[in-house]
Amino acid sequence: MNKNTNRKNIIFDLGGVLIDWNPDKVFMKVFEGDKQKMEYFYTKICTQDWNENQDAGYPLAKATEERVALFPKFEKEIRMYYSRWDEMLGDQIQGTVDILKKLTNIPEYRVVALTNWSHETFPKAIKKFDFLQWFEGILVSGIEKTRKPFPEIYELTLNRFDLKAEESLFIDDNLRNIEAARALGIYSIQFHSPEQLAKELEDYIKF
Repeated sequence: MNKNTNRKNIIFDLGGVLIDWNPDKVFMKVFEGDKQKMEYFYTKICTQDWNENQDAGYPLAKATEERVALFPKFEKEIRMYYSRWDEMLGDQIQGTVDILKKLTNIPEYRVVALTNWSHETFPKAIKKFDFLQWFEGILVSGIEKTRKPFPEIYELTLNRFDLKAEESLFIDDNLRNIEAARALGIYSIQFHSPEQLAKELEDYIKF
């Protein structure tokens, strides 16, 4: 693969790339290790789409009450989703944080973040993770009232930080988000592990 070092801007996702957020940390215990029950809860009750609605700015309390009204038999578990959210917020993914540190120490690169995250819970992440201060800026979906993979949030990121799509590289663990960025002309890498990311970056970033 030919080296392409014209990428001046790096746009990081946070959850799943730099931060290990996972509701399994709570619900594996709640459902006593029964993965089938846990999967039912995720696919039928507190679904990914439901959680992402809050990432786009919908109030957590209102979302919780609406879900309890729909599934009263699961009231206890539904209320845990956000009341025990802190327990779902794991540690930083150290290998990726190390990559981030290298990039932020190279003056020719601009490094920002674009995250799907509720504006109500994001302050807890800011308090917990010092490396979030390294970014030139962070665009939080819950504050902007939209989210990935909708095109407007990528366009907003480019405009907010005065970035050109063809000079930017986006890193996210979600293929749907990656494909949306690519459709706008932003070169993108799907994250699987720090080791894989470091290897792929060698072809596009001059460390």
